Amino acid sequence: MDNDNRLCDFKQSVGLGFQLKLTKKSIKIPISSMSKLQQTFVLSLGGSVFAPESIRGIDIIYLKKFEKFLRKKISAGKRFFIVTGGGYAARDYRDAAVAVMNGRAGKLTQGDLDWLGIHASRLNAHLLRTIFQDIAYKRILTDFNNIDKQAAQYPLVIGAGWKPGCSTDYEAVLIAVDYGFNQVINLSDINQVYDKDPNKCKTTKPIKQIKWADFFKIVGDKWSPGLNVPFDPVASRLAAEKGIKVIICHGKDFKNLDNILEGKKFIGTVIE
Repeated sequence: MDNDNRLCDFKQSVGLGFQLKLTKKSIKIPISSMSKLQQTFVLSLGGSVFAPESIRGIDIIYLKKFEKFLRKKISAGKRFFIVTGGGYAARDYRDAAVAVMNGRAGKLTQGDLDWLGIHASRLNAHLLRTIFQDIAYKRILTDFNNIDKQAAQYPLVIGAGWKPGCSTDYEAVLIAVDYGFNQVINLSDINQVYDKDPNKCKTTKPIKQIKWADFFKIVGDKWSPGLNVPFDPVASRLAAEKGIKVIICHGKDFKNLDNILEGKKFIGTVIE
């Protein structure tokens, strides 16, 4: 592994959550067979897709379909990096910590809450790696101070939360940057991004394509644990800086996802 000298730290702004700062030197990854990466896709698998709060558990039916879909695409030559979100468990553990420690000034930090979500995402990642244990890379990517070149030799690599200050969307963008990809597919519980929050406004319009500058006007630029936005603002800032395109689509629509992977017409939002 080569240390890319990445410095990632965070600070808490009163009432505004976290801001993540990234300093990174340019890197080159000497991977011998880059042809293997030409059909590789980075997926940010939202916890709301396979571990939703609506059932307060793991959606076994979805995971069975997801496994079947992925194995079929891998047998056809596709390769995947998948970063898993925390799902219902992340929110349950954060809520429990807040409820028990309510009123204890200075005892519970935003970092504490983030770590609970990070470990939930890592547990979900272990579940996914176990399901695909015969073809997946044996290590789960959780330390993004280093680039694991061995990972690029496997058809499937699973990643999870890294450190406080961002969501797993950020790790997905880091993977795209580190391994030389220009796109991240965000599997969410929505079909597209809307101009307004559909949970609060009845008159909303779906967005097919949007520039990063306009996207920031919708989601803001601050992160806080449990933030519910189409794509993490901190991850968005890095994607915009590095020229990474993000596609947001519904994670349960496998036909639509197949169209994305095959370069066909699809339903979703393209941010670039």
